Amino acid sequence: MNLRRIHKRIKSFFVQSSKTEIDPDEIFLDSSNLPDFNTSQFEGRIEKPISKKIIMLLGGAFFLVFVVMTMQLWMLQVVKGEEYTIQSESNRLQHSIIFSDRGIIYDRKGTELTWNTPYGTEDFAHRSYVDMPGFAHTLGYVSYPLKDSKGIYYQEEFIGTTGVEKFFNDKLKGIHGVKIVETNAVGIVQSESVIRPPQNGRNITLSIDAAVQSSFYNAIRDIAESSGFVGGAGVIMDVENGEILAMASFPQYDSSILSDGKRVAEITAYISDDRKPFLNRVTTGLYTPGSIIKPYIAIGALNEKIIDPETKILSTGSISIPNPFFPDQVSVFNDWKALGYVDMRDAIAFSSNIYFFEVGGGYGEQEGLGIENIEKYVRLFGIGEKSNINIPAEVEGVIPSPQWKEEHFEGDIWRIGDTYNTAIGQYGFQVTPIQMVRAVAALATGGKLLEPTVLRGDTAGARVQIDVPREHFEIVKEGMRRAVTIGIAQGLSFPDLDIAAKTGTAEVGAGKQFINSWVTGFFPYEKPQYAFVVIMERASKGTLIGSVMVARKLFEWMLIYTPEYLK
Repeated sequence: MNLRRIHKRIKSFFVQSSKTEIDPDEIFLDSSNLPDFNTSQFEGRIEKPISKKIIMLLGGAFFLVFVVMTMQLWMLQVVKGEEYTIQSESNRLQHSIIFSDRGIIYDRKGTELTWNTPYGTEDFAHRSYVDMPGFAHTLGYVSYPLKDSKGIYYQEEFIGTTGVEKFFNDKLKGIHGVKIVETNAVGIVQSESVIRPPQNGRNITLSIDAAVQSSFYNAIRDIAESSGFVGGAGVIMDVENGEILAMASFPQYDSSILSDGKRVAEITAYISDDRKPFLNRVTTGLYTPGSIIKPYIAIGALNEKIIDPETKILSTGSISIPNPFFPDQVSVFNDWKALGYVDMRDAIAFSSNIYFFEVGGGYGEQEGLGIENIEKYVRLFGIGEKSNINIPAEVEGVIPSPQWKEEHFEGDIWRIGDTYNTAIGQYGFQVTPIQMVRAVAALATGGKLLEPTVLRGDTAGARVQIDVPREHFEIVKEGMRRAVTIGIAQGLSFPDLDIAAKTGTAEVGAGKQFINSWVTGFFPYEKPQYAFVVIMERASKGTLIGSVMVARKLFEWMLIYTPEYLK
């Protein structure tokens, strides 16, 4: 190649490089020769700048957020700062209960019957009960404070459930204290401060003699188990002030087991026991009284001048009256045996049914009290009514009457036979042992009807004087003393103790195949100090050993160990 041609090419190259215009064939590319752009990444697209309007809107939004956050911080730190500080402190400082001790229960001689014992890791002491039989129904039991799975107490108080624990709960329970407990972030206690100390409950002293009550219970239990009685109860009351010296009900439960509530097998056994161990037979047991009603019928007959106390009535073993359903037949009312001629004292001493049939309902020429007066006089002695003893869940009882019969036997009219049976404590008659001990105490004192109490030195109970001449009481009391010296209560005859008593054997059951055995009375006879009642519940008819033997065992024990009550 010559130099001239080379120079021409070089000149042509530089000329083309300096050109400012683009030829059309340089702009329109062949589609098959396009660059490999990733359009999802915005490659091959023309970028546009962000507009000023969008920038201003974004700035305004950020400014608004800043203002709102600043105001919120100002509210938290300045306006409500103190409030949230207190809440923060509360989360760190917790109020905690300081449990008060429940009051101690003593017997009349200072023996502890119920006290408090620290219990493992519990915040409160548990109740301990005297390790002597016969106190469950008197003392009762408690329900302890309860807490949930987080340890928070939803029941903060001890709750007396029955017995003295329930009746005197407000005195015994005390007032819990409060302390502040400071914890760190992980809940570990840093310090404690008492802001209100606890006030322990008040101690109370009962009129009960623990030793006498326990011995009473043992006697009831032993006779019940040996003679086939379902259960039994007994009570002794001071005739001057109404204080209960002893009250026992068999069978019973264990107060500690029920308070704790964890021994399921024992509690289930109590619930399924047909002998009803939860029943306080002294105050809530209703029983057909039988012949222990007769002294009060005698008081009514004397006061209404139905009969002279010296007048004798012949008991040949039965009396007969026309049968209201079969006129050609007679209805027969039996005595327990033919007793011959008996006056009022002997009728009480030997428990003549015939005498009280005639005095109560009338027979032949002998006028009777009538059912209205029978009810009137037994109610004068508090029979069939609550005694208002300071033990919870007392019941009233039933005295049969025409109104009562109409309510329970609609269309069946009252008949003379109903009056006869009511006069000897049968038919629908229902009483409690506490009613009967109150009634017999009123007999012993010539008509002073007291409200019984289990609290030592309690003088708040009502005292009512029954408006009946004192000489009428003396006749009845003489009959009850004869029952012990020559009559059917001779099992209570002691050389060193003069007791007056009245027994009763009440027939119960649909077929009259069972009996309740009663004895009521007072001692010493000349200057009565205490009245007593024993009821032995439901044994087979014909059972000979019952309430009198229970009372005898008790008095034999008292003559040796507590003679101060028998003088």
